[in-house]
Amino acid sequence: QVHVVESGGGLVQPGGSLRLSCAASGRTFSSYAMGWYRQAPGKQRELVATITSGGNTNYADSVKGRFTISRDNAKNTVYLQMNSLKPEDTAVYYCNAHIVVPVAVRDYWGQGTQVTVSS
Repeated sequence: QVHVVESGGGLVQPGGSLRLSCAASGRTFSSYAMGWYRQAPGKQRELVATITSGGNTNYADSVKGRFTISRDNAKNTVYLQMNSLKPEDTAVYYCNAHIVVPVAVRDYWGQGTQVTVSS
């Protein structure tokens, strides 16, 4: 079992910045692919950004150039730096640990952290 815990959400004005953190348990964190997803009220959960074990990143078009995902394997932590925030970025942000084992693929999710962009 892998535990995933997000932190860093809050209320920010349009144009502002926030950094989300996600800590995941396990001795092989460096092998996990990690991702950030978000879900706004009345909408489906959507991908925001992912980072592979090798450090390759992928972003949703809506956040390219504004958000940056990174990881610190020594701290078992992945980050999402969010700049130039817009009201449409308001959502609950979830962290995902995607783990491939020899006979299965497992996904673990955190409880989510609320991000509200409003003046």
